[in-house]
Amino acid sequence: MNDVRTTPSSPVGLHRVLEPAGERITLPQAAQRLDATPQVWPDEVRIAVETLNLDAASYRQLAEAHRTPAGEVDGEAVRAAVLDIVATRGKMQNPVTGSGGMLIGTVEEVGPDSPLGLVPGDQVATLVSLSLTPLALTDGLARWDGRSERVPAEGHAILFGRSIAAKLPADLDPELALMVMDVCGAPALVARVVREYTDRGQIPSVLVLGGAGKSGSLSLAAAADAGAGRRVAVVPFEAEADLLRGTGLADEVVIADARSPLGLSGAVEAAGGPADITVVCVDVPGCEQPAILSTAQGGTVIFFSMATNFAAAALGAEGLAADVRMLVGNGYVPGHADYALSLLRGNAAVRALFEGRLAHEQTVTP
Repeated sequence: MNDVRTTPSSPVGLHRVLEPAGERITLPQAAQRLDATPQVWPDEVRIAVETLNLDAASYRQLAEAHRTPAGEVDGEAVRAAVLDIVATRGKMQNPVTGSGGMLIGTVEEVGPDSPLGLVPGDQVATLVSLSLTPLALTDGLARWDGRSERVPAEGHAILFGRSIAAKLPADLDPELALMVMDVCGAPALVARVVREYTDRGQIPSVLVLGGAGKSGSLSLAAAADAGAGRRVAVVPFEAEADLLRGTGLADEVVIADARSPLGLSGAVEAAGGPADITVVCVDVPGCEQPAILSTAQGGTVIFFSMATNFAAAALGAEGLAADVRMLVGNGYVPGHADYALSLLRGNAAVRALFEGRLAHEQTVTP
């Protein structure tokens, strides 16, 4: 095998793609298998993995696929499934959802041509998906019970020349910072879209499906920060509604099934009518048409869920004669990590929601 330190590399990681090869080669996210060997190319960075954070849609699919006869999540089976995916594909990419997550770790080695500005010893969160990040695990995930998205792990990951990573802030628990950075694209894009409206002299109403979750709560905070008007949060259960009531994040909290077109649109109508901006943050399929029905003509739907069927969204809007702009949240907006962290620091309600979620995960995970 040639010395990878001297062979040409691609800043987007093409040199790490093993399958497909030749003329059919794809970018790493679409690849079937990546080379996750630890030796770095000149523009790469190797990270010693400490924690993986599986994206919500991926973990939900794995948990639903692996149940005990009693209907409980079979943690051992979920752990085995994740290990098999990483060993087979050289990355953590759920073959059903196509999504991955992100990680935190410590920089071990930096190639001499890396443009990322990292040095060995930096503790970082990767801001690119695990679905395109070369990854190898060495501990068998022995410290993970398979029952949460947060995965204590040992191994290494590789960042390419055009990857992005953020140094973890010294004033926050690293795993709290990881939870925020995992969804930091959502609040940044919501703020951008709200400002598009306010720059035109319109104060938009904002509807967030999954408002009590990580991306949902940050999206509500970002909407307020950017100058939105009425904010409505949709949650599926009373317990989640209780988390939001009294926080000031939403003017109204609605309990409804985001998969039910008539149920959701009726609940939204009762809460003040269709929204100018609808943000989809739920991790279950089937929310496309309900979200469209709950959005005003000429409004905007932002899809942040990896469970979204984008063909269903496009064809559904056509079938409903809905004149709505639909945006795919791609997880990257310049400055998104710093902005999300500033919302956490500056909004006590958001911080309490995140710290509560983290405490719950640390309680159920050994």
